[in-house]
Amino acid sequence: MSPKRPKRSVLFERKTRRLVVRPLVSSDDLAWKAAYSTMLPKRNAFDPTNRKPRELSVRRFRADLKSRNEGMAADRYYGFGVFHRKSGELVGQVGIMDVQRGISQSAYLGYVIFNRYWNQGFGKEAVRAAVDIAFRDLRLHRVEAGIRPRNRRSILLARSLGFRKEGLKKRAVLMHGEWVDLVMYSATTEDFGIRWRGRVDQR
Repeated sequence: MSPKRPKRSVLFERKTRRLVVRPLVSSDDLAWKAAYSTMLPKRNAFDPTNRKPRELSVRRFRADLKSRNEGMAADRYYGFGVFHRKSGELVGQVGIMDVQRGISQSAYLGYVIFNRYWNQGFGKEAVRAAVDIAFRDLRLHRVEAGIRPRNRRSILLARSLGFRKEGLKKRAVLMHGEWVDLVMYSATTEDFGIRWRGRVDQR
């Protein structure tokens, strides 16, 4: 018997010392627009850049929000904004993607902190909160982070949280028309001292 899916009405949220990690809601449109229009110049190949004005309309935000909500309703994708507790600014995003149930109970983990907020430890704080949501609320057993080999900052973050390096996955994903390699890092509930509470039908 598979574990029960999380209730759709539950608002997954974690508050850390400095951050709030939660799904975006309709009232976040101004914070979203500000985040994607005030970034510093691109600082490395993996750094997102400011979006064009036409990409920051309320209509575009609502379409993005609808897509996120549909992903959660389907138990397929969970996207979370990372908000500063005091200022309310959107400082980054984390995602739990490609959720697999059945015998694997796993998902991929993605994360980004916008460059205006680098070197403050927000990434580690936000990802730890997202992993807690994945293991406790979503009842997943395993999360994996696939990282480009040259993305040193992301690799250091995964290591700092205790993720294990499991090897190089050749030509793993298609990015900008090119099949790229990923270094795989993973963690399970046991690594975080959490008892997995789901059930799996293995017939």
